Amino acid sequence: MNILVNGGAGYIGSHVVKQLGEQGDHHITVVDNLVTGFEDAVLYGDLVKLDLSEFDKVDKLFEEKKFDAVIHFAASLIVPESVSDPIKYYMNNTVNTTNVIKCCIKHGVNRFIFSSTAATYGEPDSSLIPIKEDAPTAPINPYGSSKLMSETILKDTAFAHPDFKYIALRYFNVAGASIDGKIGQSTKGATHLIKVAAETACGKRDKMFVFGDDYDTPDGTCIRDYIHVEDLASAHLKALEYLEEGNDSDLFNCGYGHGFSVLEVLETMKEVSGVDFKVEINDRRAGDPAILVSDNSKIKKKMGWQPKYDDLKLICKTALDWEKKI
Repeated sequence: MNILVNGGAGYIGSHVVKQLGEQGDHHITVVDNLVTGFEDAVLYGDLVKLDLSEFDKVDKLFEEKKFDAVIHFAASLIVPESVSDPIKYYMNNTVNTTNVIKCCIKHGVNRFIFSSTAATYGEPDSSLIPIKEDAPTAPINPYGSSKLMSETILKDTAFAHPDFKYIALRYFNVAGASIDGKIGQSTKGATHLIKVAAETACGKRDKMFVFGDDYDTPDGTCIRDYIHVEDLASAHLKALEYLEEGNDSDLFNCGYGHGFSVLEVLETMKEVSGVDFKVEINDRRAGDPAILVSDNSKIKKKMGWQPKYDDLKLICKTALDWEKKI
């Protein structure tokens, strides 16, 4: 298959490109502006340095390459930044995505895998946790809103163009690095908890902060559903197969169906690393819901996706090993 991967030099995208390349039967084109991505993370395919806001160049690439499918990452994803700079998020996550969808329709690309987020659910009522895909969507930050808008555009486009099929994957909290240690999360100034904890355990930070210990949870800190990046990547390959088999457009949660609190994660990282690093409690961040845990029964049942790395210690260890390497 001839596949375009937008944002394929980034953390999750590079793991998907790696798994596609290991299958050995695809031609892969990676588009990335390398603002947050890394050229050396692209282990397979052809890398095109391009910003998706350059609409004419994007259109020309579609015309030249004649893709069979698009896997779309290429998003801004820091929740607090989305609150302080919403225009950046709507331009990149919604406007640029819309143009890619437009190019798909224009050039007959009928399979689209979209990187979405559990932030589309906002702060769900506790009675709805674990969260099913049909739970109300009520984002509480521009990041979640920008992704939900793109989901709506995909849905409306698929209705207007019946040959166009898409899968939206709503990620929960991705973490870890490739099992073979070849790639991982290299983003500077990362805000992901496990990445930051690994940096602190390695001495790259003097200390780390917990943002809020007064949430309505057992230990007062936020609870999240952490999924290993290798399992998340495999869900994208399953989604491509699902569309290839002639299935209709759909959306799926990507998580493990259970969560850990911030403090539980930090204790696990301390155990794995053997380092009792310094942690300070700080004020809550804007736009953080107390609990986000997936119901993953739909993706397991309909796609046959089965995670392999549902182990917090393994997730922390792969993240730590990668951090020591870079």
